Amino acid sequence: MAIATINPATGETLKTYEPLTDEALEEKLARAAAAFEGYRLSTAEQRVGWLRAAADALEADTDSVAELMTTEMGKTLASAKAEAGKCVAALRWYADHGPSFLEPVEKDAAAVKAERAYVTYQPLGVVLAIMPWNFPLWQAMRFAAPALMAGNVGLLKHASNVPQTALYLEELFRKAGFPDDVFQTLLVGSSTIEKVLRDDRVMAATLTGSGPAGQSVASIAGDALKKTVLELGGSDPFIVMPSAHLDRAAEVATTARNQNNGQSCIAAKRFFVHRDVAEEFTRLFAEKIGALTVGDPMDADTQIGPLATESGLQDVEEYVEDARAKGARILVGGKRVDRPGWFYEPTLVADVTPEMRVHSEEVFGPVAALYVVDSLEEAIRIANSHDYGLGSNLWSEDEEERTQFVRDIQSGMAFINGMTASYPDLPFGGIKQSGYGRELTEVGMREFMNAKTVWVGPPSSGQSEGSTAGAAAE
Repeated sequence: MAIATINPATGETLKTYEPLTDEALEEKLARAAAAFEGYRLSTAEQRVGWLRAAADALEADTDSVAELMTTEMGKTLASAKAEAGKCVAALRWYADHGPSFLEPVEKDAAAVKAERAYVTYQPLGVVLAIMPWNFPLWQAMRFAAPALMAGNVGLLKHASNVPQTALYLEELFRKAGFPDDVFQTLLVGSSTIEKVLRDDRVMAATLTGSGPAGQSVASIAGDALKKTVLELGGSDPFIVMPSAHLDRAAEVATTARNQNNGQSCIAAKRFFVHRDVAEEFTRLFAEKIGALTVGDPMDADTQIGPLATESGLQDVEEYVEDARAKGARILVGGKRVDRPGWFYEPTLVADVTPEMRVHSEEVFGPVAALYVVDSLEEAIRIANSHDYGLGSNLWSEDEEERTQFVRDIQSGMAFINGMTASYPDLPFGGIKQSGYGRELTEVGMREFMNAKTVWVGPPSSGQSEGSTAGAAAE
C-alpha cells in the first residue's frame, strides 16, 4: 500500500509521501535512543505537565483533526470529533492517575528477611507501536499516553492510508513541550517493520491489526526476545435472552455493529437471539439498521460513511455474496451503494450456518450475522467456537444467566446490558487469536515497564544471612 491520503468518500488521492530512506530511518532510531537517556530521568510531575499540555492542544485542534481523520479513512465527522475527545480524556486520565502507578509497591520485608523490600516500575526504553487506520488517533493514543507517562519513548509506524494523522500526533507531542524525539512517526512500509523491531535500540512493540500481522511481529520479537502486546481483532458475540429489554437491545445492537462504519475490532458482529424473542428482536433490529443514513461522512446527518479502502469494500461484498450463495437470507441491505467512493449498505444476514465465511471470519464492515438459539448454553457454545476472543455482550435481567455468561464466555471483556467499549479505567485486550497483553489502566502502562524487585538487607550481618537464605530457596 502506498503511503497516501486517499479520500474513501470519492476515491481521490489527495496527498502522497515517500517512505523514509535507510539513512533517515537510522537517524530517527538514533535520536529515539538518545532521547530516552534523558527522558527516563524526567520526573512524574514533568510528564504530567506535558500530558496536560497535549490534552489542551488536542482539544483546541479537535475540529481540524476530526476533518483530517474523516478525509483519510471515512469515519463520520461526528465520530471523529468524539474520537478526538476520547483521546483528550485519556491524556488527562493518565496525567491524573499515572504518578500513582509509578510509586514503589512495598512488600512484606520481614517475610524475605529484609529491612525493606519493594517493587519499582521503570520504563523499558524505545517502544515501537504498529497501529491500524480504523481509529487513527485513539489506537495510537491508547499506547502513547501510558507509554509517555511511564517514561518510555515511542516510535509510531501507522497505517499507510492515514499518514497525515500520524504526522499530526508527532507534532502534537512536540507542541505540548515533550523533549525532542520522545515521540516520532515513521513513514515506512510494512516491509520495514522487521528491521526496526530487530534493532537493538528498540526494546518492545505493540501492534493492533490482523492475525497474520500479529503472527509476524510476535515471531520476529520472539526471535529477538522482545516483549510484545497484540490486539488482533474480534468477532464479538451479542447474546439476547428473553428477559432483555428488546427495543433497547436492538438499538444498542445497531450501534454496536455499525459504529465506525462497521470497522471496529470490538464491534458486535454475531448476534445470538433466543428463539422465544427472535421474531420481535429481528423485526426491531432490521428496522433500526434499515433506518440508518448512508452518505457523505462530512454531513452532520450521516450515520454511515464509506469503508476506508476499496479492498475492504470488495471483501465485504465477497462475504455477503458467499453467505447468500450458501442459503442465508439478506433481511436488510446486501449491496454496494451506487455512488462514488467505497460505500456499502448496512446489512443484516439471517440463517447463518458454519459453512459461511461470515460465521468463521471477521467481517470488517457494516454486516451483522444473526443466529437463533434455544438456550444461553447454545449461544455460548457457538460463540466460543470462534478463533477470536476479544469482547462479548449479554442482554439479560437474569442474575444466573449473567453469572454463567461471565464464567463461560471466552473473551477478554464481558459487557452486560451495554455495548463493548474502551475506557482508560478498564483493561483492554483479548485472548485466543485476538492476541495477548492488555492496554489502558495501570495494567497497560506496566506492560512496557520493568517490575524491578528491590531487596534491602539489615545493616548488620543479616545481609549475608539473608542472601544465603535466598540462594537456598532458589
